[in-house]
Amino acid sequence: MRTIAEINHKISRRMAVVLTVEELKAQVAAVGVTQTAKEVDVITTGTFEPMESSGAIINLGHTDPPIKIRRCWLDGVPAYSGFGAVDLYLGATGGTEPQDGEETRDTPRGLAQSVRGGGHVISDLVAGKPVQVRAIGQVTDCYPRTSFETTITKDTINQFYLFNPRNLYQNFIVGVNGGDRPLFTYLGPLQPRLSNAVYSNPGAISPLLNDPDLQLIGIGTRIFLGGGIGYVAWEGTQHFPLQKRLPNRTPIGPAATLALIGDAKQMDARWVRGCYFKSYGPSLMLGVGVPLPVLNEEVVALCAVQDKDLVAPIVDFSIPRRVRPTFGLVSYAQLKSGRITIEGKPIRVAPLASMFLSRQVAIELKQWIEAGTFTLTEPVAPIPMERSFLPQDRKNSFEF
Repeated sequence: MRTIAEINHKISRRMAVVLTVEELKAQVAAVGVTQTAKEVDVITTGTFEPMESSGAIINLGHTDPPIKIRRCWLDGVPAYSGFGAVDLYLGATGGTEPQDGEETRDTPRGLAQSVRGGGHVISDLVAGKPVQVRAIGQVTDCYPRTSFETTITKDTINQFYLFNPRNLYQNFIVGVNGGDRPLFTYLGPLQPRLSNAVYSNPGAISPLLNDPDLQLIGIGTRIFLGGGIGYVAWEGTQHFPLQKRLPNRTPIGPAATLALIGDAKQMDARWVRGCYFKSYGPSLMLGVGVPLPVLNEEVVALCAVQDKDLVAPIVDFSIPRRVRPTFGLVSYAQLKSGRITIEGKPIRVAPLASMFLSRQVAIELKQWIEAGTFTLTEPVAPIPMERSFLPQDRKNSFEF
């Protein structure tokens, strides 16, 4: 048995033994769980994938005369301004607003298809690039200004931090299209008649699949977030730990999620990148790494899980319903082979996450810990593991 305090003492003296989760799996295969647990102090995990439920809190600072912002755009992307006078929240999937007459068949009700969105603005700010601000104010006695325009960078604003309501899905789905026309989804394009498949989670190197019951990760856990230091702030939205699980405790579909927070001024543009999904919209590619302290042998045994021991459901997006039919479960080993078989038909598969950059996140976090610049934290509270998932029931809603 070890404690986090004991591990941190070794980190501060640069004596901690740190392995990436892939190195850990290889060592377990070579010498077994017991010997590995004796030798290793910390395991680093990582992922680099789209995390659209992300965004940035920004405080611009007060103008003279002061303004109470009620509508605001950053490089044409609307930011939510329903906080204090100059506090903003910029969502990663927010798109530039259309100009008059831009309504198209593919974008009803005047919502133009935005190639550039909030994720791109966030990544530009992280990279130190200038961003144009246009604001409209609500006039009051203490905030008389009606409008404001300026250019900002991360160095000319007060606070700039990511506060992401849902990151790090513990597991996710495999998307296919059994229909007769192409579909453009949050997994990217899905070709008709089961012509391709896309999966998102990086599998056995993914942070939460190596701590399936979140015994090591809780509120206050320090993490690698976008190339800077971040923290687990809360359970994530759509957190569903009661998902059915295999005997190895890993879920068979979307399960636990985490809300994350971190200072974007310290982040690295390599790990925070705006992206765009054709005919779906903008998003944000984000690198996240989670250190797992080796407190006992069970930690090592759970982290030894292989891609062949992890599964995800194959979901048909051609059925426009919340609950879609599936073609069963497939292992991550099969997914990473590049081809799966559905109803006797071989289908090519591609990952949405970057396997290479996911590994690089784990490696960089390992280097931080070995250098003594990153220590571990004790969670201040656990993540709830009894949370059910509540959909909106159609019988109580109206469709327009």
